[in-house]
Parts: sequence; C-alpha cells; structure tokens
Amino acid sequence: MGTSNNAGPRWFGTQIRDRPSHGELVNARHTKNLPGRKSDVQESQWLLKLHTYGLLNNSFQPPSEIRVLRTYWRQRGDHVRGAATCVQRMQKALTQMNVQLANVISDVSGLTGQAIIRAMVAGERDPRKLAELSDPRIHASREEVAKSLEGNWRPELLFVLQQEVEMYDTYQQRIAECDRQLQTHLATFVSVVPTQLTEEASQRKKTKPAKNAPRFELNHELQRIIGVDLTRIDGIDVMVAQTLISEVGLDMSQWKTEAHFSSWLGLCPDNRTSGDKVLARGTRRVVNRAATALRMAAVTLLRSRTYLGAQYRRLRTKLGAPKAITAMAHRLARLVYRMLKYGQQYVDKGAEYYEHRYRRQQIEFLRKKAAKLGLQITVAHT
Repeated sequence: MGTSNNAGPRWFGTQIRDRPSHGELVNARHTKNLPGRKSDVQESQWLLKLHTYGLLNNSFQPPSEIRVLRTYWRQRGDHVRGAATCVQRMQKALTQMNVQLANVISDVSGLTGQAIIRAMVAGERDPRKLAELSDPRIHASREEVAKSLEGNWRPELLFVLQQEVEMYDTYQQRIAECDRQLQTHLATFVSVVPTQLTEEASQRKKTKPAKNAPRFELNHELQRIIGVDLTRIDGIDVMVAQTLISEVGLDMSQWKTEAHFSSWLGLCPDNRTSGDKVLARGTRRVVNRAATALRMAAVTLLRSRTYLGAQYRRLRTKLGAPKAITAMAHRLARLVYRMLKYGQQYVDKGAEYYEHRYRRQQIEFLRKKAAKLGLQITVAHT
C-alpha cells in the first residue's frame, strides 16, 4: 500500500471504519512532499488518513467497455509501430546492398516496393525484370527504377531482408486480428442515432482512409455510437477520433467544463509560482495518448484552407511552432468536448471568415488604443 518516487497513478486498498475493503486509483503527486514518510508502513498509515479525510481524489477511469476498446486499440498501435520498424529495416538492408529503391519510390511498403522486395527475396536479381513489377501510377520510368536496382546482392543482407518481410507479414496478420476484435466489440455498443443517418453522413463525406486505418467502416461505427461525426473537425481523422474515444470514453460528465477537460489532457497553461513570483511557464508534463493525438492533428492544419488552419498559421507566426501546436490542440480538445457532451455538429466557416474576423478585431483594438491617445482612425475601404 506504499507509494514510490514515481509520480504516476498508484492503486491502493483501504478499509475505512466498518466499510469493506476496496481499491482506488489516485495520483501520487497528491501525496508528494508530505511529512513523516519514513517507511512503507508509515506511508500506508498516512495514505489511509488522507483518504479518510477525503483529501485524495480518485483518478479518471473509463467504463469497462471503453477499457476493452482501449486495450484492443493500444495493442493494434503497437503492431503498427512494429510493422513500421520492419519497413525501416528493409530500407536499411537495401541501402547497405547499394539498392537505391527509395530514390525512385516514395514508400517501399507500397504496392510497387513490396512487389520488388518480395521478388528479390524469391531469387530474382535482374534489375529490368524487377523494374517491370512497377505500378503504372508511379512517376519514375522503368529505366530509372532498373538503374536504382543495380546493387551488390550480399547473402547476409538478403537473409535480413527476408526475415523482415516475414516479420512484416506477421504484424499485418496481427493487425487484421485486432481489427476483427475491434469491429466485434464496437458492434456491442448501443446505437445513439439511426443507422440510416450514419450511412447518409458517410456518403456525404468520402475521404481516402489513412494507410494504417482499419479496413472496416470505423467512421460509420463511431458515428453510430457517438451520435456526431468528429472527423468534421479539420485535422481530426478517423484514427485520431478512435484514439480519443478509446482513451476518454463517451461520457463527458466526468469533467465539469471544457476547461477541466483540457486541463486533464495537460493542454492548459500551468505556471509554477512561489509567492508572487512565476518560476516557470508552460503546460504540465503529462503523458496522455489523447493529448498526443490532438497535437498530431494540430500539425496537419498548416496547409489547411479552413478556419482552424488560418488560426493555426497566425499562432505559428506569432508564438512559434511548439506553442502553436499546443494551443491548437487545446482548441481541438474544446471542440471535441462540446460535440461529445452536447451533441453539437461542427461547421467550418472557412479561412476567409477567420481573416475578416481577425481584421475587425485588430481594427477595434487600434481604435480603442487611438482613443486613449486622443486620436481617431479612419479605415480606408479598398
């Protein structure tokens, strides 16, 4: 029942008065810097006293069905990262053999790259025959592909390449198994909106799925159990939406306001102060997969011609990339909270609307500033 120096969450059991024993998950930071902690026994007694007085808050735990979904999704993510590592090792083996396939093909894990690599493993060494396996859609010509395949076929590197291909296939099989488990488990969730409405919504918005996205209609299932389409928010694709649902669940009543939700994600400013002096500025150092997914979604807004894209570009110019990413992740978290709690649909007003709105705000600010100085500003209409 003792704690450790790590500030992560810890389970501990308590038996208070005549109540039965039960376990709760609390944050060890809440017991940090407390006096009298000399041994595990004294720590246990101190934790019991704090819990008895109601000074320890129970940490967030999603419902059991969400925890099952989270386990499947995290396991799938581990397999995806493992497959990506195999692709990197394939590329390394090709480079060591002086096979510069990456110079003419952007992704060796694609259709053309895998066809050529598997032919190499099968024993083909003729660059022209290997180049004939290229898909017609690639930009490089067959001659350029054949020239990039002139290497030294070292047997030990071919052995490494063969093993990485087999390992890559194994990861793909495991990913497919996780997809089947995800689809089966999502089917047990209660439908919030009629199936017909989700089908119509999916037909209205057809986007190319991500390369590592599940091969079933994940967005359709999420709309069915949520009631809203999170992918309408620019930057949030079906992978980010699934990560958010598997980490935070569907019930937003766990957080009183969107500000509490953003703070729990570690996306709010958390200035460390001593007295009236600010010692450090920035957000809390938390490890939260949902916050990481929102930050990744914010990065994709750089070239987006939407309201959120225009806002991100302005913040990036003003604050720099790291702070702008955190600020936009905070913005996305608030939008997700509103959609999940109130069932609101997100409607993008466009980049032009944001630019006009920002211009009006700047003009109003300058007018107030000029009025204090006894001046008057006249806007020139162009």
